[in-house]
Amino acid sequence: MKPQEDITIYNFRDWIEETAPATLVPKLKNLLDLSGYTVVNFTEHHFQPQGYTCIWLLAESHLALHTFPEKGQSYVELSGCRKEMNTIFVRGFQAWKALL
Repeated sequence: MKPQEDITIYNFRDWIEETAPATLVPKLKNLLDLSGYTVVNFTEHHFQPQGYTCIWLLAESHLALHTFPEKGQSYVELSGCRKEMNTIFVRGFQAWKALL
């Protein structure tokens, strides 16, 4: 099978100095909504004694969040096939990050 040459996946990865799921999850969900992404499913896991991972399955791909409370940081990764949606999400994320 030949690779699809006409398909582009737009990836965004960044670290943020916030680890509280109660803060991160609603904000990231809001950014997805504002960017026009369609959430198909959401799943999450709280690690013991600390840490959290969640993923939004999107019609356009996925968004993952991994917290590292011991480091005071979280890792966010978005993959999607719509450049304009990715651009809106990235701009919103960077504006939010600048306020932290």
